[in-house]
Amino acid sequence: MKTAAIRRLRQKLAADEATYGMWITLESASIAEMAVALGLDWVVIDAEHGHLDWGDIVAHLRAVERSETVALVRLEELNVALVKRALDCGADGVILPWMETVEQLHNAVRFANYPPGGVRGIGAERATQWGRRFAQHVAEANEHVLVVPLIETVRGGKNIDALCRVPGIEMFFLGPADYSSSAGFAGQWEGPGVAEQLLAIKDTIRKHKKHCGLLATSPENLVTRQSQGFRLLGIGGDAALLMRSMTTSLAAVGRTV
Repeated sequence: MKTAAIRRLRQKLAADEATYGMWITLESASIAEMAVALGLDWVVIDAEHGHLDWGDIVAHLRAVERSETVALVRLEELNVALVKRALDCGADGVILPWMETVEQLHNAVRFANYPPGGVRGIGAERATQWGRRFAQHVAEANEHVLVVPLIETVRGGKNIDALCRVPGIEMFFLGPADYSSSAGFAGQWEGPGVAEQLLAIKDTIRKHKKHCGLLATSPENLVTRQSQGFRLLGIGGDAALLMRSMTTSLAAVGRTV
């Protein structure tokens, strides 16, 4: 856990500054190193979709160690063992998919915190520098760990006011594609009416003095999302950014794909 990087991210958000990051879905730890070299505020290492295993996740976490880039691991489900494992591996926080209820969020916070407020087990893993900073890490982890719900269903959106009141939750991400799917528009990034619903969810989150993020679909969309008040702005996923760049280059020479 990089407490200095987490403090820096919180300071920027408290000042209503936009922060920028990216989704990592490919194996090479060089991608995380590039994110650090670009000065990105955060990365999300995606363990829900794709094919990253725990060895890949640890490699990405090592690549951002001693940097000012916050590293979040997106888990495949709300599961106490997965939360503990990601944090023991050295993640600064976790992103939890398909969050819909207050009970889920209370459990998420409990899973990510040491007793007495939580149920996170204590181990001498990477997070404690193999036991060398054992007492220090345990003393500061509960204050700094980031527990980030992913709102990606209509039900979650309808419950957003109550979700914002759960202690220990300070930021949310929105998932337009899954939200559209839950609204009956599978395969669309923002189906009919979904764009307006997501903006309303964002407004509720900001009303509660919390922060909201999502992935942009293009440089132009990134600018739009910033102007709309999103403050955790994903410039894209690694594979999507690569595909976008290659497609643009091929189009420039008349090659369509």
